Amino acid sequence: MTESTTHMSGKCVLITGGNSGIGLVTAKVLAASGARVLIAGRDGAKTDAALALINETAATPCSHLTVDLTSLSSVDHLIDETTRLAPSIDVLINNAGCFPMKGQLTSDGFEQQFGVNHLAHMKLTLGLMPQLRAAPTARVITVASMLHKQGVIDPASFTDISKYKAQAAYNQSKLANVLFALALSRRLRGGAITSNVLHPGGVRTDIVRDLPWIVRKLIGLIFISPEKGAETTIMLASDPSLEGVSGRYYDQCKLKAPAESAIDEHLQETLWQQSLALLHLDEPDWS
Repeated sequence: MTESTTHMSGKCVLITGGNSGIGLVTAKVLAASGARVLIAGRDGAKTDAALALINETAATPCSHLTVDLTSLSSVDHLIDETTRLAPSIDVLINNAGCFPMKGQLTSDGFEQQFGVNHLAHMKLTLGLMPQLRAAPTARVITVASMLHKQGVIDPASFTDISKYKAQAAYNQSKLANVLFALALSRRLRGGAITSNVLHPGGVRTDIVRDLPWIVRKLIGLIFISPEKGAETTIMLASDPSLEGVSGRYYDQCKLKAPAESAIDEHLQETLWQQSLALLHLDEPDWS
């Protein structure tokens, strides 16, 4: 166990998509280090197996909270359940994601990648702000991708899938992740909560499950393991030297500059206000 992971003893961590891929590896490592880990995802055999694996080495038993990120009412339920089980949260990891090949709408009428990868996690983060504020210090970590650099924010595509292109939708959702994380950091500036965003590397995970089998085969040969891919998330969650560090983008554990579009504060604010409107939320009180 490393010095940074022993730093997690007694802390509470909530991670979306902690039942597979880099989320599962992250949950297992942090739980073994002493953190109380809550994984949020759908019910099922995969989640049951993930819990069993995490709890083989967990210092404190890991728990599962049910959520379907394609439903904002389900996200509301997750916020309520988390509030009931965890009065304070030290680390929130916005990790889950999707990459459907065919255009799909969420139950609330949003293009699925934008709805799941961005809107659901923005709603979750803002909804859990009281629990994050209740911790002595807290970290919000958002898993994005280097492909945010190819992303373009197209408001027409938020609810219209008639011109859907899977890669463009993914790139947009990952740019939205970075814009959100940096806009959140500015709002939290000078406080005890930090917000950082990362690219884990090209990782062999379930997010590619809808790709053609030959593409999945090539990815399996070229991409890195979930264990390697989880290193950046684990570092941002646990490294004591990053206490108070906020508004940064990390690429495979190295501090990097995000896309020029991602650091455009006007674009950050435009997407933030558009997202609040879509979520029917008011601007939180940041004082």
